[in-house]
Formats: sequence, C-alpha cells, structure tokens
Amino acid sequence: MAHWAEHVAQAIQIYVLGWPVPEARGVLGVPFPWLVKSEWMHYGYALLMLIGLIMLRRGFTGRSRTWWNISLGIQVWHHLEHLLLLIQAITGSHLLGRPVPTSIIQLIVPRVELHLFYNAIVFAPMVVAMILHRRPRPSEHAAMRCNCALAHG
Repeated sequence: MAHWAEHVAQAIQIYVLGWPVPEARGVLGVPFPWLVKSEWMHYGYALLMLIGLIMLRRGFTGRSRTWWNISLGIQVWHHLEHLLLLIQAITGSHLLGRPVPTSIIQLIVPRVELHLFYNAIVFAPMVVAMILHRRPRPSEHAAMRCNCALAHG
C-alpha cells in the first residue's frame, strides 16, 4: 500500500503540482532521490509483493480466491517487468538500445503512468478478494481456514 501511495504522490507532483518528471519522486524520493533510481529497491518490492500474494493465497476460497489469483497473475507479470529492468541495470545493456532500463510495456506507456497503473491493477482485485473473503457464501465459508468472516444477521 505504501508503495502504491508513493506512485500516487508522484502522479500528483506531476499532474497537479506541475513538477517536471525527473523531480517528481514521490514522498520518500524527494529527500532520498537514489530510491527512485534504485532498480534493486523496485525489484525488491515487486518480489516481496509476489511472495506475499503467494503466501496468503491459500487463505482465500471461492470467489475471493479467483480475485486473489487475478491480483497474483498481474503481480507475476509486474515482477517479470522489474526483473527485466534489474537485469538491464546490472548489465548496462538496455532493451532495444534505450538509454535507460526499459520494460516491455514501457515501450508503449511511460514509466510513471505504467507503474501507477500496475500498482492499481494489483491492488484493486486484492481489495475485491478481501471484501469477498469477509462476506463468503455458505459454501465458501465452510471451506475457509479462518474465522474472519463477518457475522451474518
């Protein structure tokens, strides 16, 4: 959630405050500019998010599992894009001779907007999954391994 908030802050800096893209670095990136440029940090976040989605997956059943799987699938792709960026940063060999590490979808969509979008489309199905998890159908409730469903009544 904090990482997504950083992308939202960066978008506000660009589109509301009118900051140039290189200066729009989110909340933490303003005092620590190296964070925004660190492919290791971005990759680490993508990997931790992927691991978290995998670890928590077995707690979801039925419709909530479907939505969790959607989030997980999108995060797998997001992780692969960050792995590609990290490999380029390490090797200095950039995709299609670009001057900076570039992901596949970044060939079409600018990086700021792309990563705001990625974080939004991973987060949204997670929220749907959590809402459905808390409000399961009787068959889903019977298969749950926890007691966090809201009481019906």
